[in-house]
Amino acid sequence: MSDDSPILLAHVVAWDAGDDDLQFLRQIGLRHARLNYGEQDPHIDRLRAVQQRFETFGIRIVSGWHFAYRSLRVQLGQDGRDEDIDTYRTFLRSCGELGIGVAPYDFHPANTYTTGHVERRGYTAREFSEKDFRERVEEPRFEREYDAAEIWQYYTYFVDATLPVAAEAGVKMSLHPDDPPLAMMNGVAKLFVDYEGYRRAEQLAKGSPAWGVRLCVGTWSEGGDAMGKDTLGMIEDFGRRGKIYEVDFRNVSSPMPHFVETFPDDGYVDMYAVMRALRSAGFRGPLVPDHIPKLAGDAGMNRAGIAYCIAYIRALIERADAEVGQE
Repeated sequence: MSDDSPILLAHVVAWDAGDDDLQFLRQIGLRHARLNYGEQDPHIDRLRAVQQRFETFGIRIVSGWHFAYRSLRVQLGQDGRDEDIDTYRTFLRSCGELGIGVAPYDFHPANTYTTGHVERRGYTAREFSEKDFRERVEEPRFEREYDAAEIWQYYTYFVDATLPVAAEAGVKMSLHPDDPPLAMMNGVAKLFVDYEGYRRAEQLAKGSPAWGVRLCVGTWSEGGDAMGKDTLGMIEDFGRRGKIYEVDFRNVSSPMPHFVETFPDDGYVDMYAVMRALRSAGFRGPLVPDHIPKLAGDAGMNRAGIAYCIAYIRALIERADAEVGQE
């Protein structure tokens, strides 16, 4: 794959990934990373040290993920949220100074991602069954329920406090949908379960250049017709306007109420059609494999699964670059 493709094939990499793992990623041709920085010190000197270490392996950090925004104080409007928001704003400023251009975030404080693991085509993958969730897994997470109006209020407070800082720093904040896209889980409402949720979030951003979409193809495919627009429709809308800032590239076996997360070639979505649509819409940014299943012998970083996904996605990018470039 040409290094000048506008689509930056990347992978989620922990800030403390070992030298062996970074060398492995270098060997399979990975040149970009979404840094999982967890809750580490967000000040620039710490982040710069991580950046410099990755660069010794030829890997450029193009997206930075800090979990201060996941604080319950932030997402449930509790006392002390300003302290956590300030930590996140410090991270945004550090990213801006270091040229890390995207900061992903989500907003679902009582989420359940999966109800089990299954074997599919011989590999191990996560599944979600709404029936199992409602009957066996779901339970109130907090002392009371939180409705959508409240969560919108807390989300608005967060973005009002962070989008101006991100814009000033030159960092784009990319909003992930709720995975799975159910409107209520464990007693807490979820907002970003369909197109209308994103449309409202964009309105709340008031035209900020820092607000945009982290398009999770897997989540969007889980929702099926209930999402209001399919993945290609989201690309046509937000992508054509330059508001898709990064992409999680994952397939699933079927829409809700039951799905299994799959390798990109093994689900119901035509992933090349998605890649071609992204390229045609002018998407420029990080694209990562997501929730990678386990192949035989995989542990830790799941190297075999990563290599499988990276190689497959690289081929799709090369084909899309060639075809769209000829139009």
